[in-house]
Amino acid sequence: MDAVRWTLGVLLATVALWGVNGLWVLAVRWWYRLRTTEPERLKARCQDGWELTVHVRRATHRRFEEPVLLCHGLAANRCTFDFEPPYSLAHVLAEAGFDCFSVEWRGIGASRFPPRGQRWPDVTVDDLVTQDGPALIEMALAQTGARRAFWVGHSLGGLVGYAVAQGPEGKRLAGLLALGSPVFFPPDPLIRRLIRVGNKAAWPRGLRSEWLSRSLAPFLGYVTLPLSDVIINPKHILPPTQRKVYANMMASMSRNVLRQFQDWIDHDAFRSFDGSVDWRAGLTRLSLPVLVLGGSADRLASPKNLRAQYELVGSRDKKLHVFGCERGDKMDYGHGDLLFGTGAPLEVHPEIRDWLEAHATPLPVQVPSPSGRGLG
Repeated sequence: MDAVRWTLGVLLATVALWGVNGLWVLAVRWWYRLRTTEPERLKARCQDGWELTVHVRRATHRRFEEPVLLCHGLAANRCTFDFEPPYSLAHVLAEAGFDCFSVEWRGIGASRFPPRGQRWPDVTVDDLVTQDGPALIEMALAQTGARRAFWVGHSLGGLVGYAVAQGPEGKRLAGLLALGSPVFFPPDPLIRRLIRVGNKAAWPRGLRSEWLSRSLAPFLGYVTLPLSDVIINPKHILPPTQRKVYANMMASMSRNVLRQFQDWIDHDAFRSFDGSVDWRAGLTRLSLPVLVLGGSADRLASPKNLRAQYELVGSRDKKLHVFGCERGDKMDYGHGDLLFGTGAPLEVHPEIRDWLEAHATPLPVQVPSPSGRGLG
């Protein structure tokens, strides 16, 4: 009887602890919610039946034909690009005249739930390449009436873009911008250990990292998390911004995506889940315009990595820009600083906007008719 009472006591204590933590997470999410106009939400249906949620921020005055697809990386969501100004690339590009479509990959955020017969732990990067990417392009082109779209991806989002551009959808892309996307995976003992620990923690389904990040968010800026310098330069991101990022942007990782990343890191490869498609080798066959961007202090996509990636890309129209003090920028940029560093609105955003404007198709200038409704 004592053993039964002890077991029941432990169960009740565990439930109570989870309940308290759940209330804490909800309170953190509300307190640090993004205070900006919510984007429009649309659904993009993939061929296998999975529905993606795409957050659309329309141009204030549409000046360019091509829409911009904003694609987040691993353990992130649409807030990577659609955040609060001044750290929101979606706002910047909408003001510049582009319709912006911020995706949430399958299993993430509002795209979390799978159709009948599929499971979130089974999701691989291949699914993002063969299913999600094409569905996103199709929806954005249908919404805007455009012939092609621009792909802007951070980290994994850039890698998915590289792979999509090598397939049949490549002809529907007007250009590709990869921010901090590590095509090469040289041996780094720390990163290798981290991905292996993440794989073990993700068994059997995935790693629900958003709960941990939201639980810790209010303390950031007062304390520095261990190993945070792998992801960011903590001195370059203001404490209030760090707290909002951790409360809103972090997301889960499926077991198979983590397994695929471990394969890439262990074998310095960028390839499909079964190893049959070498996406890194395919970069030599690209012909669309490419802009490679990164940070001088990024441990995941180092300057050496970026230069090798730039040399490998076969496009004639290509450009490399590494942000850091050596080039006269405000600070040395880490992986996440490209988005949320204090210098990003003045240094990174203009580089992206100007490149897109130079490669975009201008729309005819709209002139009000005497009635105020027509176009000249």
